[in-house]
Amino acid sequence: MGFGSYDESEQKDDNTDFDDDDAVNVHESEHDGDVSFESEMSNEELVDQLSQMKGGDDD
Repeated sequence: MGFGSYDESEQKDDNTDFDDDDAVNVHESEHDGDVSFESEMSNEELVDQLSQMKGGDDD
């Protein structure tokens, strides 16, 4: 068998009868998206650090 080939016996019809109770509820763990973190660095220091990480000189 070459690249991209498949065994047709693996393509048989599987049981696809699913019960709604087995489904995943995507709204189960919703949140408002509030994020906070603690840092002793100022915004300017954080931007400078990001600039260094990117390898650029924005001075």
